[in-house]
Amino acid sequence: MNLTVTEPSPIFLLNSYLLRLQPVETTKISSKGQVVIPKSLRVAHRWETGQELVVVDVGDGILFKSKSPFKETSITEVASSLKFSGKPKTLGDMDSAILKGIKNRYK
Repeated sequence: MNLTVTEPSPIFLLNSYLLRLQPVETTKISSKGQVVIPKSLRVAHRWETGQELVVVDVGDGILFKSKSPFKETSITEVASSLKFSGKPKTLGDMDSAILKGIKNRYK
């Protein structure tokens, strides 16, 4: 079996870097299944009392995300608003631009 090793994506590198910078906080699940989100995280994400969150099972944990105030749409519903003229960008072009932005921001 041949395995091909590829470079990690710029988004993976950025997320890995940012995770190492953040202090770890802990919380407990109450007998009613409630979890208190630490204040520093609520402030950082601007989550106020009553904020609706989407809960996603990601296999080895749970992800909490702000619920979007907008109705969910498909790409076909919004594609006509994405006007672009010029040569289309490749995935490689986009990855290079993202990596360049990461390097410039975290020098």
